[in-house]
Formats: sequence, C-alpha cells, structure tokens
Amino acid sequence: MSLLVVGLSHRSAPVSVLERASLNADAQLKLLQDTVAAEPAAEAAVLATCNRIELYADVDKFHAGVAELSTLLAQHSGVGLEELTPYLYVHYEDRAVHHLFSVACGLDSMVVGEGQILGQIKDSLARAQDLHSAGRLLNDLFQQALRVGKRAHSETGIDRAGQSLVTFGLEQLSAGADVEQWARGKKALVIGAGSMSSLAAATLARAGVAEIVVANRTFERAEHLAQILSEGDGTDVLARAVPMDAVPGELTRADLAVSCTGATGLVLTADSVAATVRGRTGAPAAEDTAVQDTAVRESAVREAGETPLPGAGSAADENCPLDLSSVSSVPSGFSVMGEAAVAGLDAATLEQHGAWAAGGTAPDRPRETGRSGPEAEAELIGALAATATRVGRIPERRRPEPVAEVPRPEPVLFLLDLAMPRDVDAAVHRLAGVRLVDIESLADASADAPMAADVDMVRRIVADEVAAFGAAQRAAHITPTVVALRSMAADVVAGEIARLEGRLPGLDDKHRAEITQTVKRVVDKLLHAPTVRVKQLAAEPGGAGYADALRTLFDLDQETVASVSRAENSTEKNRGPA
Repeated sequence: MSLLVVGLSHRSAPVSVLERASLNADAQLKLLQDTVAAEPAAEAAVLATCNRIELYADVDKFHAGVAELSTLLAQHSGVGLEELTPYLYVHYEDRAVHHLFSVACGLDSMVVGEGQILGQIKDSLARAQDLHSAGRLLNDLFQQALRVGKRAHSETGIDRAGQSLVTFGLEQLSAGADVEQWARGKKALVIGAGSMSSLAAATLARAGVAEIVVANRTFERAEHLAQILSEGDGTDVLARAVPMDAVPGELTRADLAVSCTGATGLVLTADSVAATVRGRTGAPAAEDTAVQDTAVRESAVREAGETPLPGAGSAADENCPLDLSSVSSVPSGFSVMGEAAVAGLDAATLEQHGAWAAGGTAPDRPRETGRSGPEAEAELIGALAATATRVGRIPERRRPEPVAEVPRPEPVLFLLDLAMPRDVDAAVHRLAGVRLVDIESLADASADAPMAADVDMVRRIVADEVAAFGAAQRAAHITPTVVALRSMAADVVAGEIARLEGRLPGLDDKHRAEITQTVKRVVDKLLHAPTVRVKQLAAEPGGAGYADALRTLFDLDQETVASVSRAENSTEKNRGPA
C-alpha cells in the first residue's frame, strides 16, 4: 500500500474555486466514508481549512487512486471534475509525506509560519479516527506531522516569519498602521464563535478594542465566548453575545467586523453594508458610475487647460494619406500621427504617412500592382528610412493626457472576512466608505511577503524528518515478516521439546526447563543478526524487497504475516491524536 494525497489550495486554485469546493463537516464525513469504501483506498483522512482541501489515502494502485480520489473530491465539493482538475495537485509516497510535514510547519500556509494549521491537522486526524478510516499509515503520518510542526516552532524562529491569519488580516485592515493603536477604542462585531472567530476576538481584546459583540447561530456558544473575553486576564473589554438576527443592527454600531462562519450563503450582502454606511454618512456608499468618472475626467482636463486629443476623424488629421476608415480601431487617446495607428500597414503607405506626419510632402509614389517580394519591400522601406533621415525624427506616439484621480473617501466601516466560502459579498470592495479584507486579498498581500531566514532551518527539519519517516515505514513493513519468522522458530522449539519428552519420559522439571532455555537461546542467537540486519537494510531506499526475500528463504506462511499486519492496523486505528 502507498500514500497518496490529492487536493487544491490557495497556491493552486483561485479563491473563487476554493470557495465553491469548500466542504462542511457533514460533507467531510461523507467523503471519508466513500473514500474507504472505494476499491483502491484502505485508509483516508481529509484536511479541510479556509484555504486548502486535501484528501489523503493509502492506496494499492497509483493511477486508479488518483482517478478515484479526484472524482470523489469533485462529487462532494459540487465542482465538476473537468473544471476542478486543472487546479488539483497530486503527491505520492515521500512527496506526500514532505507535503504534509511542510503544511504542519506552516511553510505552505497563506501566512508563512502560522501555527493554527497544527490544530486543524489534529482535528483531521481525530475525525478520521472517530470514523475508523485511519489505519497504521495515516495514524503514523499525521501524528508525526504534529510532532514535526511542534519541533519547527520550538527549535526555530519560524513564528517570526509569519503570524496567524487573523493578525495578518488586521494588519491589512489597518493599512500598515500599528494594529493596537488602530484598534484601540473601537467597537468590534465578531460573527461566528468557532476557532478562527474566537482567535479573532481574543486578538482584538488584546489590541485594546473597547467593545466586542459576538453573534452566532448557536447563542449559547456566543455567550460562552463573550464570557471568556470578559473574564480574560490582561484585557479590559466589554463583551456581550447577540443572536444572528441582531447582526444588521449591531453592524450600524460597530467600527469593524470580523466574520468566519460555516454558512453556505452570504452573511453580509453588499446592500446591507451599503445601508449601514448610508445610515452613518447620509451619502450613498456605492462608487461613482462610469458616466460620473468620465465627467470628472473631462472636468479635470478643462481645469488643467489641456486640449483633448484628436480622434481619428478630427481636423488635426486632415490631408492624412491614410484611409481613416481602415484605422477606426485606433485606441482612444492616440492620433493617426502616432505609430499605433500605422502598425501593420504596407511599406508604401507607411512611407507616405511618415513624410506627411513629419510635415513634409508625401512622395507621389504610385502603387505598383503585381510587384511584391523582398526586393520591393526593401526598396520601399529604404525610401521611408531616407525620409526619416531628412526630417530628422520619426513619428512619436502621443501619450494620453494625465487624468485626475478621484480620491476614495476614508472608510467608516472595516470588514475582515476569514470564511471560506466567503461571508461578505465581494461587491463590498466597490463600496465607498468601506474597507474589506477577505481571503482573496490576503492571498494577494501575502504573495510578496518577506520570508525569514528561519524558514530555511524549517525546510532542513522537514527534509530530515521525511527521510526518518520513510526509513521507519520501510522498517515497519518488514516487522510482520520478522514476527512471523520468530513465531515459526518458537513453534519449532516447542515441537522439539515435546519430541524430547516423548523420548525421555523420566526427565525431571529442572532438566526439562534447562534444555528448553538452551534451545531457545540457540535459536535467538541464530536469528538475532539476520533479523537486525534485515531491518536495517529494509529501512534504506529500495529495501522493501527484503521482506519478500525473508519469506521465501524461510518458507513463511503468507497468511501468518498478513494476520500480524491486520493486528497492528487494528491497534493503530484506536490510537488517539498526539
């Protein structure tokens, strides 16, 4: 059996696709059940976060496994397989181990170094164990990933390389200002009471907001979070809980709102946010229309005393030798005197236009019909070059006139959307008086974020741990065979002792025990060196064949070996998360 992971994340897919492919808790459980019921998979685990969906499985066939896992992801996400496939990535064996270890260390996160992923991996393992879909391989893999992630955070400064998604989001919301100074005294609305919303609420409380209102579909959970915030050490924040239907009213009082729910639809629509802003400012929140923008630009040009650029049919282009109707597609803001207007014309027309644009007289060169080829083109181009040399310049492209930008009003409402799928309508980005930061804008902002030197140390840790995990797995692969060999040797010893007792019926207990112990020591010494050495060899790359060799040399019963493996897997499925 072999480890396979098929998934998509913020690195491989746009947020719009991730949003549609997101899986709620029920969908994740159903996906696990269907995966282990599929023919190629023996074990399965789902890692689903706000910016990744990954399906891990222990499969016996690579290509069949990829096809089955991809199909299952498409079915349960609701995104068609044909549309989803271009965004999927596949990792196999050691590459799959390397991927999960990198994820656990925060190297593959949207904000490099964030530690929230460890809790999400732990939840993923617990879910698979509760459903009994995690066997020996996935138990070992996920528990080791948790240990590697903890090691990376304790032995390196990876925490300095990044922050939690919440902290990074608040920094983007404050537009680079100090978050504590920016947040101090503000009234905050937190929509949702899950792990991400709770982290956001705690971060805001430490930052010094004056009030936090928690809204959740389950009011008891909102009350519990509000109580924790009110009683927290080191904070002096007023916290209270409200039901979800109170969100519109609370939004009119809030300076900032953080939303992270599991809702499948929008929690805050563009209309509701616009109404909130309109109630505060008395002015519409919508951006100026295209018509208004055009009027503003024309007004700015008039105020600057500039003359608009002539169009293709203006008087400035009279007597032009070009057929103006043929260049009607010239971009607005360029004259037919510019190079953009004459691109792709034949050399003769280009020569005439060049002379006219330079203020000279276009040469009266009749077009020769039937004459073409390199020689004719060379002659025409040479004439154009001569004209340019005589005039001393060539036609220059006219640049568009500068346009005065209309300043965007300062925001009166700040929104941080950490949900996937999104809680806040993306159209809110276009509203004046509102600043929205969501997963998509966080992905854009983090693309150029600097990486700390500690990231290199974490990468070395991951590489070492992947090698160690692979060696341990290969060694473990031969363990059932070694156990079966020793079990066979014990049966041989027991049979020989029984035969000895038949031949020496008067043997007393003391001598029988001594003989039995001696025979066992002989067998153990004979088997010790070969079994230790075969485990060492099996741990090396390409060592999987030693188990087969051992079974062949000692004529071991395949069913005995398989029964040992089944017993180990049964034990592993009941292990709890690290």
